[in-house]
Amino acid sequence: MRAYIRRACVPAVLISAVLLTGCSSASDSGDDAAPKLSASAEPIEQQPSEEPSETGSSSAPGPVLEVGETGEFETGKTDEYGENYKVTSKMSVKVVSAEYVTAEQIDTSNEPQNGEYVKLTLTLKNVGTAPAEFSSYGMMQWESTDTAAQDASTLEGVGEGQDLDTTYKPGQSVTGTLVLDVGDEGGTVSYVGSEDPNAEGPVFSVELPK
Repeated sequence: MRAYIRRACVPAVLISAVLLTGCSSASDSGDDAAPKLSASAEPIEQQPSEEPSETGSSSAPGPVLEVGETGEFETGKTDEYGENYKVTSKMSVKVVSAEYVTAEQIDTSNEPQNGEYVKLTLTLKNVGTAPAEFSSYGMMQWESTDTAAQDASTLEGVGEGQDLDTTYKPGQSVTGTLVLDVGDEGGTVSYVGSEDPNAEGPVFSVELPK
């Protein structure tokens, strides 16, 4: 009777051992199969790539002057792609005089296309620390309360007296005259020769006398 009980207990013990071993193995193998993430394997958040600003700088409108007044404006350049404008120097401008003239008075046979000739005498000076350029042809506009901006540039008077269109080194100045073709007496003449593609207004403006 005792032998029978011994033989019956042995298989029960073995079965318990096998079950425990199988559970342990399943648990171990499960741990091995589960992916283990280390700090270096964590997913890296993608940062948006930096792109050139679409707005860039924005030069504020320059001074609006009357005859006898002086103001200042900044000058600068863009990169080779016409972007990333940077201020490089500063100029002062004084409106010496503004006189309406006829074709005969300026020794030309060309009548003004817009209506009136005006001789605008300016003194420009580089008050900055780097060279600055001034180029007026094609960059002078006239407008009034009734007329939208029109090109006022002419070639009349070119070659007479000092030429305003040149490169100014720091401290250099020029007093010269521009003959402009404007629609009527009065209104505003503006220099729009800024290289800033995002300029908010003219570089400087002159209120013409009526």
